[in-house]
Amino acid sequence: MSKFLVIDKATLRELLVLAYPMVVSQGAFALMIFTDRYFMSLISPTHMAASLGGGVASFFCMSLFIGILSYANALVAQYYGSGDLEKCPKVVTQGLLLCSGFIPSLLIIGYFVGDLFELMGHAEVLADLEKTYFFILIWGSGIGLLKTCFASYFAGIGKTRAVMIADTLGVIVNIPLTYVLIFGTGVFPELGIAGAAYATIISSLFSLVLFLMFYLERQHRTLFSIGDSLKIEMGILRRYLRLGVPSGIEMFLNVAAFNLFLLMFQSYGIAEAASAAIVFNWDIVSFVPMIGLNVALISLIGRFVGQNNLEKMQEVTVAGFLIGLSYSAVLAIAFLLLRDPLVAIFVQDSPESADIKELSAFMMIGLSTYVMADALILVTGGILRGAGDTPWLMWVSVALHWAMLVVQYIVIMVLELGPRVAWLVFVVMILITAATYVGRLYGGRWRSEEALARVMAEH
Repeated sequence: MSKFLVIDKATLRELLVLAYPMVVSQGAFALMIFTDRYFMSLISPTHMAASLGGGVASFFCMSLFIGILSYANALVAQYYGSGDLEKCPKVVTQGLLLCSGFIPSLLIIGYFVGDLFELMGHAEVLADLEKTYFFILIWGSGIGLLKTCFASYFAGIGKTRAVMIADTLGVIVNIPLTYVLIFGTGVFPELGIAGAAYATIISSLFSLVLFLMFYLERQHRTLFSIGDSLKIEMGILRRYLRLGVPSGIEMFLNVAAFNLFLLMFQSYGIAEAASAAIVFNWDIVSFVPMIGLNVALISLIGRFVGQNNLEKMQEVTVAGFLIGLSYSAVLAIAFLLLRDPLVAIFVQDSPESADIKELSAFMMIGLSTYVMADALILVTGGILRGAGDTPWLMWVSVALHWAMLVVQYIVIMVLELGPRVAWLVFVVMILITAATYVGRLYGGRWRSEEALARVMAEH
């Protein structure tokens, strides 16, 4: 048996201990999105479609800044692995400094993106709901950026339980609050889709307060010299930008490509827009918890990069694939065999219900096809990102996503082919991306001594 295929039980256990709070945290986030869209489906298919379109558009606006700020996970893990504990909170300070410029920029971007829904040919009733949801989320998006700084820090030092507690309690607040703000009860007015957006902001603020409490706790302040970290460190800031900007650009352009594809797909009509919302709602059950594993891999690989321990990096790689592929295989089977009842959960009686059920069931087959490819992408991406291979990830991932978008434009807008063809193109793109990432991982250039030395340099 190849040494690469040998599973080290201690490393597997270490990754599981680090990953499970992040999986729970991301799973709670997935549950929040799931219930938001379910509540919207109780009003109408149009409301459900609007929550998807407006939500993805808001994340598109935030994605560049979240991508940069979240690289704090790898930076902190690398300093933690090398024993430079006092540098870990200095990464947070540099992130907060970046937020002071990111938040105003985000509001400006959001102002111009708000017109995109009509430009993509959405029905007026759908576009109006999307804009309402989108603009409220954008005005509260600064809270999300600040949360990213602290969540990435705690992931980097391996305190993933703090992330789990803050995020999970935020979701526990969010779900009932979302219900009462959408439908109204007692002293709460009926706000519809706007209520869902307000609930998201309020629960995010609650989670941010919890992160601050963990960060400023006395024992933590003493161990990591928090009081001495509140200053600009140009070496760390330059390293943050050098490695984080490619990660941010990658996320921004990839989310932009996905958002434009989704907007084009929704331009087919209400039934197609609702079908996309249903399928992507089940997609997040797989994809979002796997982001928790991705974050844990970034942290653990970053730690061993700081220690220059290639053997442990290889052990983490094997463990990551084992966890990711096992989880996604179970979901792939469930999505395939249970696709009809899974779709029916979100379909209420409406003139479009028959068309929604038929198209959604077809799209669920595609979801079951690519769910394991998603796992390969997230596991491999976490390993490469933790090792600082962000420029390669940026160029290749962006090229693949935008090539897909060009093909989708031709399929949907030029040739005017149906939604099934467009969905097949989307599935094929994910499969190609997974194969490309795995090829890079096995190539090994990213883990050469010279490459890892460049990653750790503060210039």
